[in-house]
Amino acid sequence: MPSPRYALVAYMSSPVGEFIQALRQELHPDLPHLAAHITLLPPRLLQGSESEALQLLAQVCSKADPFEVILGDIQTFIPTTPTVYIRVAFGAARLQELHDQLNQQILAFPEQWPYIPHLTIVQMASQVAAENALRVSRERWRSYEGSRRMLLDRLTFVREDKADHWIDLAPVPLGGSLVSP
Repeated sequence: MPSPRYALVAYMSSPVGEFIQALRQELHPDLPHLAAHITLLPPRLLQGSESEALQLLAQVCSKADPFEVILGDIQTFIPTTPTVYIRVAFGAARLQELHDQLNQQILAFPEQWPYIPHLTIVQMASQVAAENALRVSRERWRSYEGSRRMLLDRLTFVREDKADHWIDLAPVPLGGSLVSP
């Protein structure tokens, strides 16, 4: 049995997350249901145990204060990959910094592409399909009237159970513990 992959994500549980999930369903109804999220650590193998990874996550994230993220415009990674996404317009530098601090020791992994903070809408099978999804996504996003802001105060450590199916392992709060002073 191959080693499982792990990732670190920030779920979008607000109305914008619901909007993204509905848009995904519209654009590619055959895709498995994945909650809307910003990935901080893309899928990777661990260089040790889950417990050691959680210790490192807690250590680094306890020193990172919660921060605001504002979603920007719709873009695509064409021609590299037929992926349509929402750019992080505000908070991207903080996401990049946190990614760089976490991509070390047990969590270190040679990533396939440079880290670009974003929220994936959909990955299509072809460039033509992605271009169509880009057009539709931009139309829907222009008409979206909800908030594009989110306070990022908690991340979630996840493990791939089977292809395109992820299990939440643990919440990872930013800025210390969940207990208020």
